[in-house]
Amino acid sequence: MPGMDICTLHRGTAPLLVSLPHDGSRIPDDLAARMTPEARRAPDTDWHVSRLYAFARELGASILVPAHSRYVVDLNRPPDDVSLYPGQNTTGLRPIVRFSGDPVYLPGQEPTPDEVASRVDTYWRPYHDALRGELDRLRAQHGRVLLWEGHSIRGECPFLFDGRLPDLNIGTAAGTSCAAARQARIEAALSAQQAYDWVVNGRFKGGYITRHYGDPANGIDAVQLEISQRIYMDEDSFAYDDALAASAARAIRALIEAALRADADA
Repeated sequence: MPGMDICTLHRGTAPLLVSLPHDGSRIPDDLAARMTPEARRAPDTDWHVSRLYAFARELGASILVPAHSRYVVDLNRPPDDVSLYPGQNTTGLRPIVRFSGDPVYLPGQEPTPDEVASRVDTYWRPYHDALRGELDRLRAQHGRVLLWEGHSIRGECPFLFDGRLPDLNIGTAAGTSCAAARQARIEAALSAQQAYDWVVNGRFKGGYITRHYGDPANGIDAVQLEISQRIYMDEDSFAYDDALAASAARAIRALIEAALRADADA
C-alpha cells in the first residue's frame, strides 16, 4: 500500500480503477514559501473531485487519490516532461506557470533539475507504482479492467484553450486507449442525456496516464473525463455546490456504468 502521506488507495472488487491525480492540494511549507501568493492557493486543483466521485465505492471501484498539489509535481505528465500537446500552451511535470499563464514561483525560485528529479522519486513514482499494481491486480482477477481518469478544470481558460469548454470532455487518445465497444457505450450514454454538452477527443484527448496505461489489446481500457467545474462548483470561490454536484455525479455515474456494461456484452 502507498504511504498515505503521498496517496491513498481504496481497493475495490469491480474491474474499475478511478484515478484522480489532480485532486490533491497540499503544498509543503518550504515549497509554498517560494511561490507567489496566488499559487499558494493551488488554484489549478481539480477541486472536490474525490467528493464528486464518492459514488464510485458503491460500484465496487478501486480509487486512487494523491495528497499533494500538481504544483509539487504533476502526476499526469511523463517523467521526461515531453509535451502531451505539442505546439499548444500547457503546463508540465513541474509547472512554472498557472493555467492563467501567470508564474507559480517568485523570481529566481523555480525548481532545479535535481529538485524535479527528487520530486519525481518522492511523489510521482509512488502514485504510479500504486496505479500499476492495482491495474495488474484487477486485470488478474477480472481479465479486463477500466481505468477511469477523473479531472476538472475551469470552463474558460484562455491560456489553454479558446472559448468555452464543453461540460463533459471524454478522451481516449483518439480511440487508442480504449476498446471501440466501450467507447461506443460511453458515447451512447452521452447522447442519451440532455443536461450537459459534450465532446469526445476534443481539446482534451487524455493525459499521460490515459495514454501510457491504456492498452485495450491487453485488457486495460483507459478513459479520461475532464469536466467543466461550473457544473458542480463555484469556479471563483472553489466552493462545492451540493445541488449542482448531485446532478453532475449522476451523469458521471451513468457514463461509468455504461462503460462497464461493455464488459457484460463482450
